[in-house]
Amino acid sequence: MLRSFPLFPERASASAGQVDHLYFFLIAVSALFAGLIFLLIAIFAVKYRRREGHRHATQITKNIPLEIAWTGIPLLLTMVMFVWGAKLFFNVYRSPDGAMEIFVVGKQWMWKFQHPEGRLEINELHVPRGQPVKLSMISEDVIHDLFVPAFRIRKDVLPGRYASMWFEATKTGTYHLLCSQYCGTQHSKMRGWVYVMEPADYARWLSGSTPGEPLTVSGERLFQRLGCAACHAEQATPRGPSLAGLFGRQVKLQTGASLVADEDYIRESIIKPEAKLTAGYAPIMPTFKGIVNEEGLLQLIAYIKSLPAQPEGQAP
Repeated sequence: MLRSFPLFPERASASAGQVDHLYFFLIAVSALFAGLIFLLIAIFAVKYRRREGHRHATQITKNIPLEIAWTGIPLLLTMVMFVWGAKLFFNVYRSPDGAMEIFVVGKQWMWKFQHPEGRLEINELHVPRGQPVKLSMISEDVIHDLFVPAFRIRKDVLPGRYASMWFEATKTGTYHLLCSQYCGTQHSKMRGWVYVMEPADYARWLSGSTPGEPLTVSGERLFQRLGCAACHAEQATPRGPSLAGLFGRQVKLQTGASLVADEDYIRESIIKPEAKLTAGYAPIMPTFKGIVNEEGLLQLIAYIKSLPAQPEGQAP
């Protein structure tokens, strides 16, 4: 009967067991203190009831050992919860090096997934078992939330900002994919499936499906079509800096501040070029907001990320 009516979703990822263990610990501690409080209320209600010869309660002004105990024990338990939860949080939301990156665009009311090789899926996601997968996500319209119960992962997908999370599937099978943030009248229909396959089966699926264009290739074509190469050539020009090796590099701004060129910085520089001006360059770049959609922005970012750094001794 429990198999037909499970209390919890199946565990199908490397972090699912860790999340469940913390959850059960929190439930156990809450149940323990709730039971203890109700038990003490019942005992005190009987023991200290009003009766002949005991009309007034004995007032206790202080009890140092008791006060230390009821302060120290909850403090110790909450610190255990905090450290355990923080460790799990960083483990879940910091993707390991070498993880396969899949780009996700949330849109009323569908999920669009694009593999590095260019394969595009809608409301379906095929992944190999035993390989870390990083999801880089953004919304085209309102706040969504990508939730895979069997993997115990969920995260808000926001418009105008990239978010990421990762998982490593441990069991082959088909698992629910949901939006857990109310996003409009058809929110309940914004769902799909995650298909976990053996690595060999995944490779056959990827090669046997309709071939797609890698993001770096489509990004390079879009880069040329928009005329970006006129200002951002291999060598820096008076109109714009070179983008070679830009991703992950420190960029100095006209304000004197510096920042790391990540996905959000590149995206903002395309749609709001005057927001963070690079030191030494005039604000002459036009905005591409409304010209390039979120999928096009992902393609451009993938292409810029693929550009190698200039050789030593060459002008950046």
